[in-house]
Amino acid sequence: MKDASTPPTLSRQQAGQLLQALRAEIRKAVIGQQAAIDDLLTALIANGHVLIEGVPGLGKTLLVRALARCFGGDFGRIQFTPDLMPSDITGHAVYDLASEQFKLRKGPVFTHLLLADEINRAPAKTQAALLEVMQERQVTLEGRALPVPQPFLVLATQNPIEQEGTYPLPEAELDRFMLKLRMDYPEAADELALVRQAARSTRADMLEVAELRPLLQAADVLALQQLASELPLDEQVLDYAVRLVRRTRDGAGLTLGAGPRASIDLVRCGRARALLRGGDFVTPDDIRDCALAVLRHRVCLAPELDIEGLSVDQVLLQLLDQVAAPRS
Repeated sequence: MKDASTPPTLSRQQAGQLLQALRAEIRKAVIGQQAAIDDLLTALIANGHVLIEGVPGLGKTLLVRALARCFGGDFGRIQFTPDLMPSDITGHAVYDLASEQFKLRKGPVFTHLLLADEINRAPAKTQAALLEVMQERQVTLEGRALPVPQPFLVLATQNPIEQEGTYPLPEAELDRFMLKLRMDYPEAADELALVRQAARSTRADMLEVAELRPLLQAADVLALQQLASELPLDEQVLDYAVRLVRRTRDGAGLTLGAGPRASIDLVRCGRARALLRGGDFVTPDDIRDCALAVLRHRVCLAPELDIEGLSVDQVLLQLLDQVAAPRS
């Protein structure tokens, strides 16, 4: 396994064409989830981890597998279960009889894209095995800090309705996810197209990703990330992003607001979204479009609103409407 070489030089036009082709390719397998696809590509460009939430059968794992198929780098998958151990993720030392020495055996976390499937089915000590690598892009084994390949993204899935046999993610780990995506039921026309395509498959209800074309390598992702980080950002737009996050700390209906990491991630996502749409600079709409996915897992809803049946997204939208966007 090798890290990406020096990123190629991409113009904004070339980046836009590459991203449009990537989006179209993923949509061949993932039907009716355009918003989730765009959010996932936003996280890829912004170099952030993603938590994907949705009821069974909506294509959470399929979405990640489709992206991995279009990506020429390394892809690893871990099926989280109650008996999964931290060493099953990070790796461990094994004794080699031939050399009479301990050797490090790296775990599946040493990859570019890591699918943590049903992450909330493993207990807290196993979930915590991802804390270091998600933040520092390295794993400490036997006192040695071993870097993971770049780029490195954790793409985790979880089912929001099951309670038995699940373990809620701690706030410290939730905060390490740049975005939390919510996949909803598809529209009628999209579901019809999905069923028609799946019915032609020889693998029961599985949609195929084998025919998707690899469109970008690890070096291309690094080049896209570099290009996004250099997009012009007006001071007023930066201030708007910070004000959006700060509004969650004093807004009615929330008992816990988002921290400074949310402000940083919101700006990074705004830049990525601007590159994804082919823009030359970041607009307030780029920031606003990413706000829900950046904030929804970093705030806590007041109990009285939860009893009334209000969702975190509904409360956040009300708060966001109270923050004036800068005018050009």
